[in-house]
Amino acid sequence: MLASLYLAFTNYNLFSAPEWIGLDNFRMLLADPRFAQSAKVTVIYALVGTPVKLVAALAVAMLLNNARRGQGFYRSVFYAPSLIGASVSIAIVWKAMFIDRGIVDQIGQNLGFDAGGWVGNPSMTMPMFVLLATWQFGAPMVIFLAGLKQIPAELYEASSVDGAGPVRKFFSITLPMLSPVLFFNLLLETINSFQVFASAFIISGGTGGPAGSTLFYTLYLYMRGFVDFRMGYASAMAWVLVVVVGLLTLIFFRTSRYWVHYSGEAK
Repeated sequence: MLASLYLAFTNYNLFSAPEWIGLDNFRMLLADPRFAQSAKVTVIYALVGTPVKLVAALAVAMLLNNARRGQGFYRSVFYAPSLIGASVSIAIVWKAMFIDRGIVDQIGQNLGFDAGGWVGNPSMTMPMFVLLATWQFGAPMVIFLAGLKQIPAELYEASSVDGAGPVRKFFSITLPMLSPVLFFNLLLETINSFQVFASAFIISGGTGGPAGSTLFYTLYLYMRGFVDFRMGYASAMAWVLVVVVGLLTLIFFRTSRYWVHYSGEAK
C-alpha cells in the first residue's frame, strides 16, 4: 500500500524507474472523461444493484424463515450461486445467455420484446449486471436468516393480540430488530459493488463497451495500469477508490445511530 501511494505521485510505466510528478496524476483524473464515466457506471451500479440484491435476499430469507419442511434444501439451493462467486466461468455463461440470439434474447423475442442482445445494448448492460448481482444473493440471505431467527416470537404474538397486520409487523418489529444485520449487509455489499471486475472484464471483452456502459472503475484502473502501462495513474485511481470507500464507511457508521437499533442498548 505504501509503495502504491508513492507510485500515485509518479510517472511509472513498469519498465523504467518511477519519475516524481507530484499531483499531476490526480489533476489528469479530474480532466479524464473516461475516469468520470467509470465512476458514473460504478456509482449507478452501487445505488441500484445493492438495494435490489438486499431486497431479494431479505424476501427469500423471510420465506425460508417461515418454512417448515425442506428448509435446509431450499437454503442450500438459494445459497449455491454465492459459492461460485464472481468467477470467470459465470461471467462467460452470463455473456452467452445475454448476447444477441442468446437464450434470454430468444425468450424476449417470444414474449414480443426484442432487445437484440443485452450485451451489445448500452441501455441494457446495467440491468444485466444488476441481475447478475441479484442472482448471487445467497450470502446476505443467510445473514438475514440468522438475524430473523434471533427475533423473539413473543413480539409477533403480542402485536397480533394488538391487531397488527403483516405490514405493520414488518415495519414495527422485523426491520427495527433486523437493523444491525441490515447495516452489516448494506455496508459489505456497497463496498463489494465498488470492486466489480471479473464479470465486467469478461462480458465487455476488456474494453468497457458498448459506449462505456460496462466501464466499471476497477476495469478502467486495470486498463490504465496493465494495458496502457500507466501504473502511476492506476495507483492514483486506486487511492481515490480507497478514500471514497473509507468516506462511505464513515458515513454509514456516523448515520447508523439514527436507524440501527441494538436490542441490548439502553433506552
